[in-house]
Amino acid sequence: MQLLNFTIIKLTIGLIIGILLGYFFDANLAYIILLSVFFLLLLVFDLIISKHARKKHSWTAIVIYLATICIGYLSIATHNESNFKNHYTKLNQKHKDSSQLIGFRVREVLKPGNFHNKYVIDVLSLNQIKTSGRSLLNVAKDSTKKPLKVDDVLITKTQFKELIPPLNPYQFNYKAYLKKQHIYHQLFVSNTSIHTISNNKHTLFGFAGLLRETINNKLKAHSFKPEELAIINALLLGQRQDISKDIYDSYTQAGAIHILAVSGLHVGIILLLLNFLFKPIEYFKHGLFFKTTLLIIVLWGFAIIAGLSASVVRAVSMFTVVAIALNLKRPTNVYNTLTISMFILLLWKPTFLFDVGFQLSYLAVFAIVAIQPMLDKLWQPKPKLLKFFWNIFTVTLAAQFGVIPISLYYFHQFPGLFFVSNLAIIPFLGLILGLGILVIGLSLLNFLPSFLANTYGTVISTMNKLVIWVAGQESFLFKNISFDFVHVLISYAIIITILIYLKTRTFKSLVSLLITIIISLGALIFDKKEKTKNSFIVFHKSRHSIIGHKTNRQLRIYSNTNDSILQQDKTIINYRVGAHIKTIDIDSVKNIHTFNSHTVLLIDSFGVYKTARFKPSIILLQHSPKINLERLIERLQPELIISDGSNFKSYQERWKATCEAKKIPFHQTSKKGAFIYNY
Repeated sequence: MQLLNFTIIKLTIGLIIGILLGYFFDANLAYIILLSVFFLLLLVFDLIISKHARKKHSWTAIVIYLATICIGYLSIATHNESNFKNHYTKLNQKHKDSSQLIGFRVREVLKPGNFHNKYVIDVLSLNQIKTSGRSLLNVAKDSTKKPLKVDDVLITKTQFKELIPPLNPYQFNYKAYLKKQHIYHQLFVSNTSIHTISNNKHTLFGFAGLLRETINNKLKAHSFKPEELAIINALLLGQRQDISKDIYDSYTQAGAIHILAVSGLHVGIILLLLNFLFKPIEYFKHGLFFKTTLLIIVLWGFAIIAGLSASVVRAVSMFTVVAIALNLKRPTNVYNTLTISMFILLLWKPTFLFDVGFQLSYLAVFAIVAIQPMLDKLWQPKPKLLKFFWNIFTVTLAAQFGVIPISLYYFHQFPGLFFVSNLAIIPFLGLILGLGILVIGLSLLNFLPSFLANTYGTVISTMNKLVIWVAGQESFLFKNISFDFVHVLISYAIIITILIYLKTRTFKSLVSLLITIIISLGALIFDKKEKTKNSFIVFHKSRHSIIGHKTNRQLRIYSNTNDSILQQDKTIINYRVGAHIKTIDIDSVKNIHTFNSHTVLLIDSFGVYKTARFKPSIILLQHSPKINLERLIERLQPELIISDGSNFKSYQERWKATCEAKKIPFHQTSKKGAFIYNY
């Protein structure tokens, strides 16, 4: 590929490989440091020799890539604070089962849950010993108490709780998600158990939070509705905590969720506006330098106000490089520019690589650069207005080609009318953002006219109504699409080889495309074969019992729960999508199940288990039966006992102790997750 001729792209690939190796494989950090130093010294030695040589050594490139891989590994290892001696987990090991005195600072305010306000905190001390590290804080909701603010320093006495892994197959792994942000534990506290040490602002996050609070207080003095204010916070301040679930879902289903996240689209528009406003500075001596510097300062000021979230930092970093490239007045390659920003970002924060927003942003931009010019050539309308909307349509379509595979993998849905919401909003997004910045600026100066506030509120409400209407066209929203990682790799392999063929039209590229298609078909056949294996599943559902029996791509559910409720149950939907299930049948509960020479006896709240004719190998306890488990084990001698989520916790603790005494395996779904037997 011609793209791989660019050195920065090769180095970025090496850096990504190193980050992946560092994340998935633990190695001795000292060894990696020594290896990195060795390759760097070898590179310096080679560069000294090459000055006196007519031809460069062929192994120079190999040394550079190996050094870059080591740098990637070191980058993610050094950003992981748990590798350091003063990390709170090192001290917590000694007292992990008891309450400890924990000092912390609020780092980020998250979207609240049903019962708790949620925060990301920096752990400052543990039992008065200085520590580092981040944790999740859950504070019980209390209408009489104000929520915590960024940079508040507090102290509490509690214990770190392990993050709960997914208890059912194909469920979102929140524990793994937090691990990528180096968060390994959570705290549960009440408002009365936390004590404030300081409300002073010490960090950029704190001052940014104070500014956002001031802006919100100023805007609340005007006639903005709560949903309008929530959208303004999302569009201009990078805060989505206050957006209602209905509005958020509507933007997702309309394919316009990227509008609510301050990302490359917003920062790109802001850069164009600023570039136009600062144009007169170029006429002064060294004006181009001062203009570029001012652009970068304003962009990063905006990033700080927006809370330096991952999407904002990503976008501003990307467009900082773009701003420099634009004002250098030199021909630059856009792929180089984008890759430089990616390289710098991953060096600064390597876990961005695992961030969904990071992946979607760069895939969308690369797709626009590669595909949009080809789509634009398909039709050249003469009217300027028609050409303007055609350009927006081709940009939107090109971006979708880049993000569809990864979007289907993460979200399992595709909004068929995405182009409608984008064509209706994106042409006016510059006006919406520009007007929003003006509204915020005037409100801070206490000079915001009522008519301007009302006008802007109407614009936001109109945008919301449009998105809700598009989202309401459910026949164009394709949900619960089964799409795994194999499909992602196949999709991008085919898209890339098709693009190469369309650009080059050579026999070699055609052969590459055909080989890719053949390999992809083989991978799909193998993947389909793996998905047709049979399974017996006891799902975990609090206060409910759900048993599944998968045969090929059919799932039969046994439960006394209402059928309509089961069809909408997230546990079942996730399994259906993840296991590529075609049909689901729902049946009433059976007391006996058989699979692969195993017999499962179900004992419910009645506690009846007469089994004169057979000996069950597995006992499934449901709805807290009042039984003498010790006597049952002696009589039936099962190989395994399962307790699902419908049982009382106290009963399960007693059963667990009995099983341990009798040396019988005990599977408690609330602790170990769903019981799955594949055959």
